[in-house]
Amino acid sequence: MYLIKNSKSPFYQLVIFVNGKRTTVSTKTANNREAKKFMYNYRFEQKQETVSPIPIIKLSNYKIEYIAYLKPTKSIHYIRSVELSFKMLISFTGDISLTKLDTQILDKFITQTFARTQRGASLYYRTLKAAFSKAVLWNYIPDNPLKKIKAPKTSKSFPVFISESELQLILSNTKEEYLKSLFYTAFYTGMRLGELVNMKWSWIDLNENQITLKCSDSFTTKSKKERIIPINQNLKNRLLAIAPKIININYDGYVFIRVKGTKLNEDFVSKKFKTYTRLAQLNEKIHFHTLRHSFASLLVQRGVSLYVVKELLEHEEL
Repeated sequence: MYLIKNSKSPFYQLVIFVNGKRTTVSTKTANNREAKKFMYNYRFEQKQETVSPIPIIKLSNYKIEYIAYLKPTKSIHYIRSVELSFKMLISFTGDISLTKLDTQILDKFITQTFARTQRGASLYYRTLKAAFSKAVLWNYIPDNPLKKIKAPKTSKSFPVFISESELQLILSNTKEEYLKSLFYTAFYTGMRLGELVNMKWSWIDLNENQITLKCSDSFTTKSKKERIIPINQNLKNRLLAIAPKIININYDGYVFIRVKGTKLNEDFVSKKFKTYTRLAQLNEKIHFHTLRHSFASLLVQRGVSLYVVKELLEHEEL
């Protein structure tokens, strides 16, 4: 974009390019200063037309849209943590638009939350930071204000483990056979609860003694990668005891079921495990995820390398 003056007109002409083709616009002035002012205003108006305005969307509406996006790939537990994070933020700020969020507001929210609950502050920070990064990608906000705030540091306690004898104590208090098999599988594979309730017989190869965690349209692992977990003879025998008469790679029935064809609810399984742990009069800190920690501990005690443990658990680091 530049100015020219020729013999065809007494006025300065502004040269512009539209779709790669050169054309001119009359400034309607022979004064050089006025012509430059025209060019400046013309350039500014063009920029205003080409820049899409940022849509105004309230926190509550964005929460609904964001959660709908997460549901196909994230666990119920994670969805609930997102819902809680937005609920607490809206309670603090009111149902304001995303564009009104800034570093100062969010810093106060995280700081005041941290004074009440360190774990809560850490949870809200992580989930909201991910949510706002997606809002940037969707052009709802120009940048993520939480990226300018340091993550709250929480005190870490050592994870709780249970022994094989304690597992047997829990199983002896468990009434349902399908839950006994699920708990047993969790302890000896380190699989996540979401993976266990989604596991199908087509994942299990009893000839090769392995489980292949498979990703599909209805389920993906946390890392969105498939992985193979070996199974020992005792676990194989337990799976054989509950297996249908016909098993092949095309049989897509769920492994652990209460009602045929219906997937177990994660909260239901988690609460049942807690109930039977209490009946066994074990540590109150034990919860379903403890089975995963215990699997890792058992492997390390048996001399398995940390690298192999990391791969089996699908951890980036250990």
